[in-house]
Amino acid sequence: MSSNNQIPNLKTLLGRGRGGGLRGRARGGPGAPNQSSEAARDNAIRGTDQDAAGSRVSCVELGYLDDPYAKLFATQSSTRRLPLLNRGTYVRTSAMDHLIDLFITTPTPSLKQIVSFGAGTDTRYFRLRDKYPNEHIVYHELDFPTNTAAKLSSIQRSPELQDALGASHFPLVSHGDSYHSTWYNLHALDLRSLANATPETLPQLPHLDPNKPTLILSEMCLVYLQPSIVSNIMHTFLTHYLRPSTPASLVLYEPILPHDAFGRTMISNLSTRNIALPTLLSYPELGDQRARLKQYGFVDGARAADTSFIWREWVSGKEKERVAGLEMLDEMEELELLLRHYCVCWGWRNGHSDGEKQGDDAVFSKAWSEVREMG
Repeated sequence: MSSNNQIPNLKTLLGRGRGGGLRGRARGGPGAPNQSSEAARDNAIRGTDQDAAGSRVSCVELGYLDDPYAKLFATQSSTRRLPLLNRGTYVRTSAMDHLIDLFITTPTPSLKQIVSFGAGTDTRYFRLRDKYPNEHIVYHELDFPTNTAAKLSSIQRSPELQDALGASHFPLVSHGDSYHSTWYNLHALDLRSLANATPETLPQLPHLDPNKPTLILSEMCLVYLQPSIVSNIMHTFLTHYLRPSTPASLVLYEPILPHDAFGRTMISNLSTRNIALPTLLSYPELGDQRARLKQYGFVDGARAADTSFIWREWVSGKEKERVAGLEMLDEMEELELLLRHYCVCWGWRNGHSDGEKQGDDAVFSKAWSEVREMG
């Protein structure tokens, strides 16, 4: 999940106001002084999750988002975020939801799968279960054991979450920091372990079907890893966990434009927290992101749009009016600057029909054929 504490003081960048520094929803600070640099970086990344949960709660309490589960995973006290940051969280969440909704509602003869990298406290499975009670989606989340353990603890404390998973089965099928069931699976796993895995050393992911159309999500997750490691992770997933003929896709939410004043300040601020975003420097613009998706093997479609374009083109006029009425937002120039520095990218391969998958092969082309991207 992303951190609004990655965002520079926008008024300073625009020549107004005073002072710099970080604002919004940080995702934790550096590790203890005696930790190795890699462990400290991991700690900083892991620590961001609860602050992202707090941002969701802020948006829910103000009416931007409908998410009855957000508070159940948040351990921090509820803090109202700045209007600018609430708007950014709304656009990001609604954009990801839009692409996922189109995938779910596109008919296929097979069950569908969603795999979320670095899901943390994300509530998407529970929201989708309520929204599509008759759709059979197998959902997988992969994250650090520390984060999956915290999520399991939240579920164990909440009768509402246990009911959503099937309370009578929950205590029987949790395995340490992981949870496995027919429809929802939490895998305690450092994604980097997939980068150099062989078929013999591949971590087991129960209930992941190598044949079913699969949507992979990375919402500010892969951005923390070196591009070569990300490429290896994607290769492992697309060739070992899924068959090469299986329809598959990747939806990314990441920052872009690191070389202007906003981007440079964001990178500088992050470095003080021992956090780096390697893919931001390697794929700085939308064209680079599209090429990246093709390099992973998503050759049938590779599209991208910044969140400013998404706000303008994907959100209806009626919905814009509703959102505008939730709280006063005077900083329209700052909002535009913020939204131009984040993007959603979606790429896919259609796969090949062979018997049981007949009719699955074009699911992503069908689902996203009308979704507009930036030119």
